[in-house]
Amino acid sequence: MITVSGITLQYGKRVLFDDVNLKFTPGNCYGIIGANGAGKSTFLKILSGEVDPTKGQVSITPGERMSVLKQNHFEYDEVPVLQTVIMGNKKLWDVMQEKDAIYAKPDFSDADGIRASELEGEFAEMNGWNAESEAAELLSNLGIKEELHTRLMKELNGNEKVRVLLAQALFGNPDILLLDEPTNDLDVETITWLENFLADFKNTVIVVSHDRHFLDAVCTHIADIDFGKITLYTGNYSFWYESSQLAAKQKADQNKKAEEKRKELLDFIARFSANASKSRQATSRKKLLEKLNVDEIKPSNRKYPAIIFKQEREAGDQILNVENLAANNEDGQPLFANATFTLRKGDKIGFVAKDHLAITRLFQIVMDEVKPDAGSYTWGVTITRSYLPNDNSEYFKEDLNLIDWLRQFSKEKDETFIRGFLGKMLFTGEETLKKTTVLSGGEKVRCMISRMMLMNGNVLILDEPTNHLDLESITAFNNSLIDFKGTVLFTSHDHQLMQTVANRIIELTPNGIIDRITTYDEYINDEKIKNLRNQMYGDIVELKA
Repeated sequence: MITVSGITLQYGKRVLFDDVNLKFTPGNCYGIIGANGAGKSTFLKILSGEVDPTKGQVSITPGERMSVLKQNHFEYDEVPVLQTVIMGNKKLWDVMQEKDAIYAKPDFSDADGIRASELEGEFAEMNGWNAESEAAELLSNLGIKEELHTRLMKELNGNEKVRVLLAQALFGNPDILLLDEPTNDLDVETITWLENFLADFKNTVIVVSHDRHFLDAVCTHIADIDFGKITLYTGNYSFWYESSQLAAKQKADQNKKAEEKRKELLDFIARFSANASKSRQATSRKKLLEKLNVDEIKPSNRKYPAIIFKQEREAGDQILNVENLAANNEDGQPLFANATFTLRKGDKIGFVAKDHLAITRLFQIVMDEVKPDAGSYTWGVTITRSYLPNDNSEYFKEDLNLIDWLRQFSKEKDETFIRGFLGKMLFTGEETLKKTTVLSGGEKVRCMISRMMLMNGNVLILDEPTNHLDLESITAFNNSLIDFKGTVLFTSHDHQLMQTVANRIIELTPNGIIDRITTYDEYINDEKIKNLRNQMYGDIVELKA
């Protein structure tokens, strides 16, 4: 168990946390949520001891081991991959090192023999004889091929290093596991494996993630950081979100009687408890929800942006026709080839590929930004496109305030009109005079979304639209795409966005495309499609949205 007592963290006049008191107990998984800048990662660093609080303390049950997902991808560059994983259990690693050093001595003394015997006993107690095989199994489950296990970490690419460091954190059954954005750079199969691993994990897990599907799959509780406080709620992210929205709606409805409100909340809890059976965490979460006191459900103070996409004109029947389109990378290797498809009105197509650059290149081509290596495409005459690129740096080179930045994309130049669109993305008051050169990644994406809403396109093209956004903006964006009546071409690592928005999936491969009218979950779980995908790539695919 890990206990937080009176934690306060203050930087000058800014108070990040104020008198936080919490207990995290074994058998539960806690998802830490909060707006960008609320201090989610900082809170994990306080728990791990990396950051000292201004006041208060963190204590763990004596003898328990804490494991943390490391963020420094260069820390172990001179260490072999397999050893890096085993180093996740420091006590075991120290025993192995001392034991090996004694056995390497040319003049092995009686005292060395006694010490070696003690170390062998500790080694056996910690299941040391199976350490290498367990580390290797973790690496394989996380997509690190066996031939890489003996390589130095510096020989791996960034994506592979992330997986090794995740294996290191998971290794050796830690009592307390701290994970900051563990699904970053993982493909959907590996994320599913991690969800199952954590659902079966018997100890304490505390995780920060912007992946709502992941939080729903693994969390029994949500710890919400808001106004310097951290409040603990029973249930996963969807339960927290829906219950807080219901509570806010009830709070606004002054005329509804207290008993009616209580019944509405009880019905909500019962419905959600029944639906919990869909998750690997079902049993524990269902029991927790059934015990939940209605009074624990509170409205959230969090602000959600008002993302509303409208079509200036409805599209005609001819939207986009693509014929034998192909694109190569800088080395001349095919990113995708033989891409032939036709968009229909109302299509919301989720694109997937083994190499995400293939999707980015397709979007750049149909936005007339780059030329294809082969093939052609034709837009209908009624089409107006609105594009959200993965890399938006080209849009923020001039040193403008937000009003002047957005004004350059608007036919209507009135400041009140411009402020209205910025306000929808939560830029208000003096924030609208902030210079674009000092914006964070999330603020830039929110500006780009304001620009998209101004354009009133009937076709939206979105390349990883949720990157850098907080959960509130992601949720609002998701809902806006569900409600949008036009056509959408998009790709995202956000599982829930793909599942709830896409009604058609197109996968780009070097040997053609796979095009199915289906949901995302049905697509990735279809065995026939898995076999076809292997044929198209000629090997085992790590699917990346």
